Amino acid sequence: MKFLIPIDGSAQANAVVDYVLNHAQDFSSAPQICLLNVQWKIATGNVKLFINADTIDDYYRELGMAALAEARTKLDAANLGYEYHISVGTPAEAIVQYANQHGVTQIVMSHHSESDLQAFLLGSVVSKVLHLANCPVLVVK
Repeated sequence: MKFLIPIDGSAQANAVVDYVLNHAQDFSSAPQICLLNVQWKIATGNVKLFINADTIDDYYRELGMAALAEARTKLDAANLGYEYHISVGTPAEAIVQYANQHGVTQIVMSHHSESDLQAFLLGSVVSKVLHLANCPVLVVK
């Protein structure tokens, strides 16, 4: 089994890592785990005129590594292999694209309690992933 766990650095997302670790022994072989952090694209329009691409990439990488730190620490402590990736774009689309490109068996993600206004304006990432994904999606509360 190859699991994709989207990580945004929140307690809810890191709890998904705990969930997977608690169920890892249920599989006949160790699951393959992929951690994915998606950074919202901020370098649009005139921003690129004032900040070079390397600085922007460093910024995305720094934020992504900070968001992934706790999940990576938990997996390292459990001695469970994993890979990680930092992507830039819209979260739901980036999650589904990564899953499709890397042959993910299942996406395991958290459901954040968003306000009604936030869900209306931005839409739920979980809802979009459920709609777009070609593989099963497990939502952990």
